[in-house]
Amino acid sequence: MPLRDWQRRALSAICTHQTNDFLAMATPAAGKTRFALRVAHEFMTKQAAVRVLVVCPTNHLRTQWSEAAGKIGLQLDPTLTNDQPAEASDYHGAVVTYQQVCLAPEIFQRVCKSKKTLLIFDELHHAGDGKNWGKALRSAFDPAVFRLILSGTPFRSDNNPIPFVRYEQGESRADFAYGYTEAIRDSVC
Repeated sequence: MPLRDWQRRALSAICTHQTNDFLAMATPAAGKTRFALRVAHEFMTKQAAVRVLVVCPTNHLRTQWSEAAGKIGLQLDPTLTNDQPAEASDYHGAVVTYQQVCLAPEIFQRVCKSKKTLLIFDELHHAGDGKNWGKALRSAFDPAVFRLILSGTPFRSDNNPIPFVRYEQGESRADFAYGYTEAIRDSVC
């Protein structure tokens, strides 16, 4: 799967990153999904993870993530429910919603503890630490081997911190940023 220049640079940044949390901030339509799936492919190929879990805001996005992953041979279950302990063995992982995780964080924590899991958070700013969602996400996904956070807007209007995001002087700090000006220059959008 060919990558755009910014995606290659961000992938290189992940390879040298020192912590388990990586915030990739990229303007809308820049290719965050493709980038994240390439990261997942790298982690699975190198056996740094044996499972991929994508957490996104809506059920519609669950289907989109699963379809995009399927195009590169990564099978992610978009129908996993909290009644199941984990996805079926013929899947490489699953796609769930923030609400789903927050209703039963202990289920996700158990699976992350038992299988090396790469976490991909799509638009994590939907879950602030000031809400119960932030606490539930921290509990559920602290055991993940790596957490890739994707956002075009890594801040919240209520100023609550976002779980797993690094802050300096009260502001979120991206580990890699690709802004609108760069995207226009590169004819990405």
